[in-house]
Amino acid sequence: MEASWILHDTSHSGNVGSAARAIKTMGFYNLVLVNPRNPNATESEDAIALASGAEDVLKKALIKPDLESACGPFQLVFGLSSRDREFGPPCISIEEACHLAKEALSNNAQCAFLFGTERTGLSNQDFNYCSHRVWIDANPEYPSLNLAQAVMVCAYEMRKTLFNPTSSPKSLNTTPSSLASIDEINAMMEHLTQGLEAIEFLDPQHPKKLMERIRSLFDRTGLQNEEVQLLRGIAKQMILAKDKRFKL
Repeated sequence: MEASWILHDTSHSGNVGSAARAIKTMGFYNLVLVNPRNPNATESEDAIALASGAEDVLKKALIKPDLESACGPFQLVFGLSSRDREFGPPCISIEEACHLAKEALSNNAQCAFLFGTERTGLSNQDFNYCSHRVWIDANPEYPSLNLAQAVMVCAYEMRKTLFNPTSSPKSLNTTPSSLASIDEINAMMEHLTQGLEAIEFLDPQHPKKLMERIRSLFDRTGLQNEEVQLLRGIAKQMILAKDKRFKL
């Protein structure tokens, strides 16, 4: 099992080829494209030329229509961004992310690195499909990397970490294989939203970023499968309580 490398809404096919070359150079092969502007990006002349011998990575690349289908099965998704966010998953360095990824892979959990569009990167909404926000230590006055550069830096750090026998400086709070997947967490959040609306704790007309705050809290904990089911059970009882009130 190895890490996957997800490119979201890529504009230029050449960047797909450059990214494929970058990950193969570091010993990785799992490339995923989410809604690329060119649906045939992996077969384009630009991609093949810039892949420079990594055509096998292009040929086996998966193409997904959205982040839900691309990120949903993973327990850990590291979204790359140099911008601060008011809400969202916990922010860690690329070194910390690679150590978490190494631990996850050694426990048969799935992980991926997610990269946003060339012009704007990942949006706040995109981070609903991430377990962590990851930053690369760059010049604070000019932290901008192009897509292929960011992929190469991350792939290099991941390779270095995998072959480094020293202990990880950062550890997950739970067994990686027991972590809930992104799909499971998002489904739970939708269910919990319905429950909070049912007991009138959440006003859908004036949500006041309540769910974003709750999501940030959960993201910091690293929810396990059993905990997600527990929260869904609570949401179910909230909805049932509302139904009983209407029947009285």
